[in-house]
Amino acid sequence: MTQGIQIVYDGDCPFCSQYVTMTRLRQAVGPVELIDARSEHPLVQEVKALNVDLNEGMLARYGGRDYFGADCMNLLALLSNRETVGGRAISWVFSNEKIARALYPLLRTGRNATLRLMGRAKIT
Repeated sequence: MTQGIQIVYDGDCPFCSQYVTMTRLRQAVGPVELIDARSEHPLVQEVKALNVDLNEGMLARYGGRDYFGADCMNLLALLSNRETVGGRAISWVFSNEKIARALYPLLRTGRNATLRLMGRAKIT
């Protein structure tokens, strides 16, 4: 994909799935390819070969660069549509790089706990 954005996220995580569909990035960046980190997609394989642990965060590839974890959330917040109340709130919080870095570990812990409670395995 030469333009647009690719987002690798945990398709089994209800928070991750909701977030990536809520951001409405198409208006800002054009084509958006949502990729389940549990799939055999070539980008997933490439990221795993680089020893990136997708249990530790989602990844966005945008403008020829990879953004992971808090950096990914920060990028998505900066690019996302701010027309909805939820979009404005998320954008306001995560568009600040320091806040995104501080909150991201809490979000990851909540994701991991939720997946355990739902009986879902980590990404292999």
